[in-house]
Amino acid sequence: MNVEFINPFLSSMLNVMSTMAQMELTPEKPRLKKNEVALGDVSGLIGMVSEQAKGSLSITFEGSLALATMKKMVGEAPDEVNEEIIDLVGEITNMVTGGAKRMLSEKGIEFDMATPIVVSGPNHSIHHKAKGPIVIIPLKSEIGRAYIEFSFDE
Repeated sequence: MNVEFINPFLSSMLNVMSTMAQMELTPEKPRLKKNEVALGDVSGLIGMVSEQAKGSLSITFEGSLALATMKKMVGEAPDEVNEEIIDLVGEITNMVTGGAKRMLSEKGIEFDMATPIVVSGPNHSIHHKAKGPIVIIPLKSEIGRAYIEFSFDE
């Protein structure tokens, strides 16, 4: 998998969380994911296609981090994951992919991106749109974890 594709998404995720929610996330070591079960409670998934690659990205939040993110961004949050939180994760997925798309465009890589879909619930599945391996990068904070996943056709 090409690091040239991954770094703009990771950088954009850290930037979105820092600027929009005043939260600092610390990336941990990337690893290969062996199944489709999400490690958190709410996931935004978006498909991407370019001349250079086809694949998908997902951003998964543990419930505690999703709720805290909403509180930081809008001043209030529900007590549990609900439609508002699901919408928020979809918006964050859009912001992250938009930022990454801008960075990749500056390198001459143009992506078309689909509308994100959001899935929630304990042990929900993430079905990546690519045939390649799934790389997952855990992001930790004091409040909970987020996970960013990538899969591209080889």
